[in-house]
Amino acid sequence: MEFVEHPMSQDPHDQLLLQIRGAVAEYERTLIAERMRRGRLQKFRAGTMLPWSCPPYGYRLDPDHPRDPSGVRLQEPEAVHVAEIFAYYLQDGHGLEQLAKHLHQLGIPTPKGKSYWSLTTLRDVLRNPVYAGTVYAGRERLVAKHRRFSPLQPIGRRSSTQETSSDEWIVVGQVPAIVSQEQFDRVQAKLADNVHFARRNNTSHQYLLRALVSCGLCHLSCLARTSSGHAYYVCRGKQGPIHSRREECCHSRYIPAGQLDTLVWQDLCEVLQYPVVIEQALQRAQAGAWLPQELQARRTQVRKARNTLCGQLERLTEAYLAEAFPLGEYKRRRQDVEQRLAAVEAQANQIEASVQQYME
Repeated sequence: MEFVEHPMSQDPHDQLLLQIRGAVAEYERTLIAERMRRGRLQKFRAGTMLPWSCPPYGYRLDPDHPRDPSGVRLQEPEAVHVAEIFAYYLQDGHGLEQLAKHLHQLGIPTPKGKSYWSLTTLRDVLRNPVYAGTVYAGRERLVAKHRRFSPLQPIGRRSSTQETSSDEWIVVGQVPAIVSQEQFDRVQAKLADNVHFARRNNTSHQYLLRALVSCGLCHLSCLARTSSGHAYYVCRGKQGPIHSRREECCHSRYIPAGQLDTLVWQDLCEVLQYPVVIEQALQRAQAGAWLPQELQARRTQVRKARNTLCGQLERLTEAYLAEAFPLGEYKRRRQDVEQRLAAVEAQANQIEASVQQYME
């Protein structure tokens, strides 16, 4: 906290005043947030404010009154695409993966303009009740992230959304419907029924490292598969753009599950029998031994460049003291070296920030 009119000193009275002002400011901030929350809820119940500022796919807002529910209109041809999504999914034998391939074949881009639809995006479209004509508020709440996109990547600091119970939803109003309520209910029933047949719920085979293996090439998570009696961990990037969200297919090899499970189990047993291994591993991790090779190489190169430039400054100063060149030439050369050193320092700070993120 900074004060422009009267800077705070280390005097006990000033420090007491600082603590009191901080407590009052935090209290007022909490009150403002609570008043805004109650005001939004009141407007939601009155049907005078939309719960979103960015409209769902297939709709557009009134540019003069973007939060007015009465200004919501259909956006062509996206509304036609939404109707096609619902109709195609309800056909026998069609799932989300077949739907994504169908949309790609038709050349229908995603809401963000990509050529391949992800299964998560399609599921969100099919589960959104606004397409049946009713706008609800309070359908989702923010929760802390607890799942990684890949075991090799950090959890991340951004919050995730979680769907709430339908009893907590607030009816805001009605908008033009794209599908009928009966068609929407049939889609929800099919989605709920298909959950039981999802691959993630397949427990017919046991894998020690299920959802714990990542690809060493593209760093995506690996799936466990059994083919012809042999179990493998397979990179998700080999399944195509629909599952990997990447245009190129991963060229990694299949990982034999039996060999990897045995290796990891032996290491685990060694850790349990000799706990000192954990301490040694943590020391190696804190020393940066677990950092990616590319990051370690960049870190080493920047350190070498910084040492080289510092040596040039020292030699330049020694040459000037030996009267090898005049003061003006010394200033010009020193300014050039200092500019290069500042650029290297900025690059080093960025690398260290990446290192700290990996360490966390």
